[in-house]
Amino acid sequence: MNARRIPSPGPDPVEYWNDLLRPMLEESPGFPNKFLKELKEAKLTFGNRVHCPFLRPFFLSPEAEARVRHATETLARLGERMASLAMDDKTLFSQFHLRSEEERLVRLPAGGGPASTASRVDAFLLPDSLKFTEYNGESPAGAGYTEALSELFRELPIMKEFAKKFEVHNYPLSARLLDALVGTYRDWGGTSQQPQMLIVDWKEVPTWSEFEILKQRFEALRVPVVLSDPGELEWDGKSLWAKGKKIDLVYRRVLINDIVARPTECAALVKAYEAQAVCVANNFRCKIPHVKAFFAVLTDEKNRKLFTPEELDVIEQHVPWTRVVEDVETDHRGKPIALLDYIRKNQKDLVLKPSDEYGGTGVTLGWEAEAKHWEKSIQQALPGGGSAKEHGCWIVQEKIAMSRGEFPYIGANGKVEFRDMLVDLAPYMFRRKLAGFLTRLSASSLANVTSGGGQIPGFRVEPKRAEKVAGQGNL
Repeated sequence: MNARRIPSPGPDPVEYWNDLLRPMLEESPGFPNKFLKELKEAKLTFGNRVHCPFLRPFFLSPEAEARVRHATETLARLGERMASLAMDDKTLFSQFHLRSEEERLVRLPAGGGPASTASRVDAFLLPDSLKFTEYNGESPAGAGYTEALSELFRELPIMKEFAKKFEVHNYPLSARLLDALVGTYRDWGGTSQQPQMLIVDWKEVPTWSEFEILKQRFEALRVPVVLSDPGELEWDGKSLWAKGKKIDLVYRRVLINDIVARPTECAALVKAYEAQAVCVANNFRCKIPHVKAFFAVLTDEKNRKLFTPEELDVIEQHVPWTRVVEDVETDHRGKPIALLDYIRKNQKDLVLKPSDEYGGTGVTLGWEAEAKHWEKSIQQALPGGGSAKEHGCWIVQEKIAMSRGEFPYIGANGKVEFRDMLVDLAPYMFRRKLAGFLTRLSASSLANVTSGGGQIPGFRVEPKRAEKVAGQGNL
């Protein structure tokens, strides 16, 4: 067999990757199924599904990374400041529309450290825009999966060929997450050099395999970890215990919604938190910027005085216009409007969402909905519409430009086809600093793993010095 010709780099890394992939698939038809098997062996699964049925990573240029870093780090700082200000300002606090039991938890003493040790921004990145869709300030999943997936891609033969022409940078998420968690533990007042960590969530969650990945990686960095269901924890009046271990630091992955819904099973955790006997990250104050009404706070004209000119510029460029759904007068881009009338007349440009849900639950896209369904969604979203107890308030948000790309997808029997996919870029923020990226692909307008999407690793790439050409390294 003749040696396969290695193509010259195309105008961007995507073209070069695809030029390498196509002949490789012809020569190694069994590779896609071997790849899927490696994913399962590495615990890169969500329930019974593999995370990544795709054979191309997401490529980010240094210039795009810098643009994302500035915007997301500003947003994370705003989240922390709003969480702090709202604790002392009842009028501001009310704009987040937390339910009474959530407010009780939020107002418990939290000790030192940020509200959100780990957070994530969901966004769409285009050559001429970067728009956020929401801020996950509570308990973002996927960092362990993302790092493991990146490592698997780094070892692929195609990546080794690709790296001969491009500098490839991946993100050490688990080490950065551990540094952030321990940093918060120190701010809280913890003194142990090797704090006993607990990762806590329900045993039945589909992301349990990620906790196993993180436990292995954290312990390799000499921090002991125990995994436990909230119902297995014990509070003796002085200390929190899990499987015979006295806990110093809790990496809380169980959601506040679940703590409220299942108080008996979560009682030991809440009592230890209230007594400040254990450091919990993220602490309960993270709920304030986590709700989607946070973007309504940021974009409402009445709150402009809370922000600096630079922050207002970031909000204007990157945060979509958002309002809590109510029968009120408000403004849109500086012009007064009757909100409900505006929502009805501009259906094709708007989306309705519960302020406190995840995985696309309850989202209605105006441009895809029939008029009758849109009106029903408006009625459901109004205060007293029957959903406030379950979801809190609802928000309406303007439609934003979505990023799309063509990706090689492993279909039935290992056959690879190129599919046009929605590309959702979700930067991880650890203690308000950009740490890496979760990148999700979807054939529908809702890009998340929970609703059936897939995940790919993200790498920062640029041509190697001798190969650099102006304009290379972009998306």
